[in-house]
Amino acid sequence: MEQLSGGIDPKEKLVLIVDDDESILDLLEHVVKKEGFRVDRATDGQEAIRKVDVAIPDAIVLDFMLPGMGGFEVAKELQSGEARSVPILVITGRKIDQATIDMILQESNVREYIEKPIKPAVLAGRLHKLLGTKAPSGGGFDRQQRRGGLSGSW
Repeated sequence: MEQLSGGIDPKEKLVLIVDDDESILDLLEHVVKKEGFRVDRATDGQEAIRKVDVAIPDAIVLDFMLPGMGGFEVAKELQSGEARSVPILVITGRKIDQATIDMILQESNVREYIEKPIKPAVLAGRLHKLLGTKAPSGGGFDRQQRRGGLSGSW
């Protein structure tokens, strides 16, 4: 495993993105690839489970609201098997009350929760933190965010 100063090379990490909206999948895939990670995609919970059975990812970005088998059921299903320690970052476009968010975060494999619309820099930062990876030099979303108009002194 190649170590970069400050973290593991993200090229060594596979992130599975699960969302039933193709345009969101495309956006999330773009963000995750720009950060240097390898990416796989699934459009529903059953497909996600099948893909995890074939190749266990290093992290999963999982939409909470999926047709059929929802995100909560997917997270539960993945707790009993070889993927039980894979960190899951739950995303949702639906407003959820704090008690439900707390319940989701109590699941052993759920590490993060982000509401849509997702800011690329937030997703990138959370994935690097979860996986102990170093953002690529010269062009991930986190650095672009810091160089924005409000980042300098006033």
